[in-house]
Amino acid sequence: MIKQGILEVLHKAGLRATPQRIAICELLMESHDHPTANDIYNELKEFYPSLSLATIYNTLDVLVGIGLVNALGSIGDDKVHFDADDSPHINLACVKCHKIKDATSSYIDQLNQEINKVSGYKILGSRILYYGYCPSCQ
Repeated sequence: MIKQGILEVLHKAGLRATPQRIAICELLMESHDHPTANDIYNELKEFYPSLSLATIYNTLDVLVGIGLVNALGSIGDDKVHFDADDSPHINLACVKCHKIKDATSSYIDQLNQEINKVSGYKILGSRILYYGYCPSCQ
């Protein structure tokens, strides 16, 4: 997402586009690691010494609320992980090392269409999360 898009999202959400909030959004959009709020804080605190965990949590709550970011929940580590990739994909979570990897499947769009047809819901997106042991932890 380009910076102008981030500014528009923050404005529509009723948040001031502070450098810290812009940095949070950019980090989420560029990350493939499914960070936690603490991960985001640790990554950005060096560059933004006044950044607080409260700012991160408030920003994440708003981004999740408007559908820009998915909260994946805990993967056995009692931490909420976040994913800004809104393309149809599957998250594979290792319950031992707590890493999350993305996987794609040609069946996701088909499944969304089927669910839409049988439920009457207008599907805006989907989130599929599998738990297990990654190859390194097996």
